Amino acid sequence: MSLTHRKDLGLLALRLGVGGVLFAHGAQKLFGWFGGHGLKATASAMEQMGFKPGRPSALAAGLGESGGGLLLALGLATPVAGAVAAGAMSGAVAVHYPAGFFAQSGGFEYPLFLGYSAAGLAVAGPGRYSLDEVTGHVLDRPRAVLLAFTASALAGTAVIRRRRAHQLAVANSAVPDD
Repeated sequence: MSLTHRKDLGLLALRLGVGGVLFAHGAQKLFGWFGGHGLKATASAMEQMGFKPGRPSALAAGLGESGGGLLLALGLATPVAGAVAAGAMSGAVAVHYPAGFFAQSGGFEYPLFLGYSAAGLAVAGPGRYSLDEVTGHVLDRPRAVLLAFTASALAGTAVIRRRRAHQLAVANSAVPDD
């Protein structure tokens, strides 16, 4: 087995694994599949976590995870798929950050791992066993990597800042005046 063939099989395995997990998490949020609670309950939970308004936040998180995950698994529009999924995971990292690193204590280890894996696949490319290969890499151009990550970073930063501003406003309103 040639080195190129092994690398392409490795990329396929990573895309299927990371993309499948991301898709499942997004489908939990959007549709209540795989033991999830669906969009309405996810929207309520997002509100409780400080993502206002909850429904658009839940929809964006669910679409970022499920859409990005599905596209990664298929190897289609890989730079955009990976950047979108990584951006969605940045919100999850922000939620879990106060609990520290390790997932066993509620930390951000798991969403960070998924986000970095999605980002790595976006940069590495999908390999030969992908829909990007079949389509002649029309949606997998070097420029797409830069644009997708720039847009994802800007959107993720805006969402996290807005959440943080809301949290500070709630904290300040809870402090009694002396």
